[in-house]
Amino acid sequence: MANIKSAKKRVVTSAKRAERNKAIRTAVKTYVKKVEAAVEAGNKEEANKVLPEAIGQITKAANKGILHKNTAARKVSRLTKLVNGLE
Repeated sequence: MANIKSAKKRVVTSAKRAERNKAIRTAVKTYVKKVEAAVEAGNKEEANKVLPEAIGQITKAANKGILHKNTAARKVSRLTKLVNGLE
């Protein structure tokens, strides 16, 4: 454990941040899985319904700096391509 007061505060702050970031990253993964599951099941309606929600979560994570902007763009692109590939 740190000895200096500011260092102790940074440990606490970084732990809070890490927890928050982990929650957001997990939410992104969950929404991506929902879209992929809908595509796997061949359910175009469900995929089109969940896709905007997933894109919103990914964009929010990128804006907060949890995901790199290019990573977010790549994820959005791949999901959109998946959904558009359904007949």
